[in-house]
Amino acid sequence: MNILNVSLQHSILTLAAHGWSRRRIARELDLNRETVGRYLRLARSKPAISTPGSEADPTAKPAILTLGSMAGRQSLCQPWQPQIEAAVSVGLSAQRIYQDLVGDHGFAGSYQAVKRFVRHLRQTQPIPFVRMEVEPGAEAQVDFGQGAWVLVEGKRKRPHLFRIVLSHSRKGYSEAVWRQTTESFIRCLENAFRYYGGVPKTLVIDNLRAAVTQADWFDPELNAKVAEFCRHYGTVMLPTRPAMPQHKGKIEAGVKFAQNNALKGRSFESLSAQNLFLSDWESGVADTRIHGTTRQQVGKVFNAVERPQLLPLPESLFPVFEEARAWCIGTAISSYSGRITRCRRSMSGGRSGRAGSPDWCGCSTNAGKSSPSMR
Repeated sequence: MNILNVSLQHSILTLAAHGWSRRRIARELDLNRETVGRYLRLARSKPAISTPGSEADPTAKPAILTLGSMAGRQSLCQPWQPQIEAAVSVGLSAQRIYQDLVGDHGFAGSYQAVKRFVRHLRQTQPIPFVRMEVEPGAEAQVDFGQGAWVLVEGKRKRPHLFRIVLSHSRKGYSEAVWRQTTESFIRCLENAFRYYGGVPKTLVIDNLRAAVTQADWFDPELNAKVAEFCRHYGTVMLPTRPAMPQHKGKIEAGVKFAQNNALKGRSFESLSAQNLFLSDWESGVADTRIHGTTRQQVGKVFNAVERPQLLPLPESLFPVFEEARAWCIGTAISSYSGRITRCRRSMSGGRSGRAGSPDWCGCSTNAGKSSPSMR
């Protein structure tokens, strides 16, 4: 049984709490519907969800060989791969492909075998991209670009431009920052939520280093601090697949619009001056324009339609803290020899079985018969 990482489990539960169906959650997170249902059942029946490190299922069947696999049982669909590929390319469903295989070729396998084979084919074949419109308050897209030059002690320095766009109304928020750290990324998001007066249900992001610790085609891993931020605000972060800018076309266009319309050819005396200009530009230019796709004024659609559908803001801001490796420096005294030894062991990932505990590090001494005491 495949075990999903904690952030993906949280995404399933949060999207379900927002009223999403299992089918929609499975499609958005690129998971099997049965997997989504299993984790929702676990959440209802148990106080905690199983996490990586659980015992393997002894009744699990050996893997079935599919496209790109190197080991496992041979798929019964393999001899008909050309026919299945041709059917997938014209948009036929797995059910229709299964029916044609049985009727035309005497296929003896099951529908589930065809469905698995078709799913792997679709993951390896390019898909034509169609612009998707979403419900009000359902999604925002986030990315970074380059800001305008800033004069710092007589020298020009270029900051990063954070931009977020609500996918339904195209209402945007922009902020210039010096660094793309996790903390600055979180504060920019928080400022945007306060600016909007609410929180979108999902956030579509690129595989930013500030948010994603490991970019992966199917199972990206979120930074732990960012995942906790999402839990605080009740939203779900959906990283796009690597090298797929089409999955976040609205923010790609939104960043370019801010760069070309607001910042191109300008320079500022300070970072705060640039952010003040961006704030005025958002309300005076970006909000009053008639959007080329929706053919509606951005600010009016936001105020009348999308703002009421945003999630409410929590009572408190997300706490500010810095992540660092913690060390315990203790003193162990030997009652036998009187020698004093010092322990300097990491408390985040150290060697002791209880590493990470704030009040214990497993200090000891080997100086004869000892009776260690910690100071």
